[in-house]
Amino acid sequence: MPSLDAPLLRALRGERPETTPVWFMRQAGRSLPEYRELRVGTRMLDACLTPDLAAEITLQPVRRHGVDAGIFFSDIVVPLRVAGIDVEIVPGRGPVFADPVRTRADVDRITAIDPAAVVAAAEPVREAVRAVVAELDTTGTPLIGFAGAPFTLAAYLVEGGPSKEHLRARAMMHADPEAWHALAGWLAQVSRGFLRTQIEAGAAAVQLFDSWAGSLAPADFRAFVAPHSAVAVDGLEVPVIHFGVGTGPVLADMRLDGRAAAVGVDWRVPLDEAAAIVGEGTTLQGNIDPALLTAPWEVLESHVRDVVERGRSARAHIVNLGHGVPPETDPTVLTRIVELVHSL
Repeated sequence: MPSLDAPLLRALRGERPETTPVWFMRQAGRSLPEYRELRVGTRMLDACLTPDLAAEITLQPVRRHGVDAGIFFSDIVVPLRVAGIDVEIVPGRGPVFADPVRTRADVDRITAIDPAAVVAAAEPVREAVRAVVAELDTTGTPLIGFAGAPFTLAAYLVEGGPSKEHLRARAMMHADPEAWHALAGWLAQVSRGFLRTQIEAGAAAVQLFDSWAGSLAPADFRAFVAPHSAVAVDGLEVPVIHFGVGTGPVLADMRLDGRAAAVGVDWRVPLDEAAAIVGEGTTLQGNIDPALLTAPWEVLESHVRDVVERGRSARAHIVNLGHGVPPETDPTVLTRIVELVHSL
């Protein structure tokens, strides 16, 4: 087990450790040459469901960068793939579903799948998490498990793939709210089961990714999304981080009525402003602008220092990016950021 004194876990409890913890979303992946070498000839979802491969990819950035947590290498659509839904990650595009969910009959077809059966079929995930935790425990570094939030998963299912505005998903909420709540409720149970699977295998914290929640009006987020996200994380035995992109208008709601120990903030909202919104009971995570990872070091360093300084307004702060690591990022820059944050 990771030490309860690990900086990340202390920050999630609202404490201020001697060094500010830092990790990066998408730290395991395309920016690392060792990852690209390992992935040759293997499709993304196949890599996620090959235990030794997923474990090694998870560990690569921890060894290279000295970050304060590993983030399990997977994808938010893995539980849907395990459920038997025909989905493939198309390079340069993202998850694509062969049979989009557009009608009430489509919803009934999907929700007929027993969420418990999905959990039972996730043994490759359990095996990979156990392998990662066995190595991380030697250094006391915690592993973060994760899952997609019900809205973001539903948006992919309804649109059939990536979308900028998620028009079909947003339309379903109002045109057929009963079908929407049935689908989102099923996805909440699937995400919850996927998180519990990782926790039972040794994950010390989890993050719920609602990547596309920023496309919603606040009223729609509160009525059609937040209740299902709350179900996905309710009563979990480890701290929860809740992250979305463009969620400035609903940052207070991202706390999920206290179920989230931390809220992730993207680059659009300064952390001191975010701290005033979420209040004293919530840790903040973020919010280095990923675009600045390719800027001259003096520009990036000034930005990181500003992020850390503004983060002092929160009860505790976990340094991260405002979104994931872009694939063209020089890995040495990430290592320098870790060293800088730990020195402040």
